Amino acid sequence: MDKIYVNGMDFYGYHGVYEEENKLGQRFSADVILEMDTKEAGRTDNLNLTVNYAEVYEKVKEIMEGEAVKLVETLTERIGAKLLADFKIVDAVTVKVVKPNPPIPGHYESVAVEIRRERDN
Repeated sequence: MDKIYVNGMDFYGYHGVYEEENKLGQRFSADVILEMDTKEAGRTDNLNLTVNYAEVYEKVKEIMEGEAVKLVETLTERIGAKLLADFKIVDAVTVKVVKPNPPIPGHYESVAVEIRRERDN
């Protein structure tokens, strides 16, 4: 299966368990991998036979900068479901959401959740 990578998308959101996170917000980043057949798009140079990367970004942004949730797991699930629902050509999606500098005791570069979801047939 062919893969399209859209990496390092950065957003500002108000997600988290702690009240300060919901008030002050923080930076998040996301990577997605879209699994699909890109052969015809590559052969014909036709955007209609593949996924528009700008549209992928906008759909991820809608969730990342939208309604605040407590868990990074919730963000990843919502992004995966949205991409599979909106891009029928995609067979499977991997979503990784990174929360840099989480407000938890200790020294962390980041925490992240990565999921892979396949289309239900």
